[in-house]
Amino acid sequence: MLSAKNLFQEILDDDDAFRLFCSIAASGESQGGWENGRIAALVPASQRALAPKIARHGADEDKHGRIFNALLRKRGLTPVPVPRETDYTMLLEQHGIGLAHEQLGREEPLTERDIITYLAHSRVTEQRASEQMRLLRKYFADHPDLGRAVRMISHDEDNHLAYCHEELLRFAAAGHGRTIQHILRECALAEIRVYRDVSLAVMGHMGRVLGWSRAKAAVLAAGIHAVHAYERLHGWRRMVTLAPPERRDALGGPAVPAPEFA
Repeated sequence: MLSAKNLFQEILDDDDAFRLFCSIAASGESQGGWENGRIAALVPASQRALAPKIARHGADEDKHGRIFNALLRKRGLTPVPVPRETDYTMLLEQHGIGLAHEQLGREEPLTERDIITYLAHSRVTEQRASEQMRLLRKYFADHPDLGRAVRMISHDEDNHLAYCHEELLRFAAAGHGRTIQHILRECALAEIRVYRDVSLAVMGHMGRVLGWSRAKAAVLAAGIHAVHAYERLHGWRRMVTLAPPERRDALGGPAVPAPEFA
């Protein structure tokens, strides 16, 4: 029977599939760490109070990359190159979503509009990350090898999402509401396309590694397309709403260190 739990378990049980999964995850998290670090360094003077929170966001993402690499080392595995078609962060940038790496590589201060763009992009992508990690936590929170990592990363992603809600609401109260909603909608519609394409690419690579039959691959691809159809028609709206979070000042303290993996 095909289910999310069975698919994750199949990947977890195979060294090559697990190696690819962790490599893709580590690469994306590390890119997010670099991006947030650069944004924190370039925050405009009017928003300097945000810099520590953005830096904390980046530290968390960098920590997640180290955790995925540590999971590989624990099994005696090394990372593999990430196929370009599975690089979620790079593909979002190519679609014009978020702040470009070229801009972040310069030493020019960002504008308030840039910070709103960053927060809106993060609100959309952290929604996805939070949902994915909650799914993994549902199935593997008590797993002897993955449990601690899954629980910590899931907690962090929920914090990131809460922080984005809180800061975007602050900007909305200052008169930027229409701009925020425009950017959120643009980001959400682009993200669901990129997520579909990346999901298909990842499943294609996993299918070859795990020797899936054509029938199984076709069923999984159909499921990915069905999710995209739902998100295109209605599901994207969950990514653009803003509400006061239960977790207030979620990134107001220091980052929690990554756990040690024997």
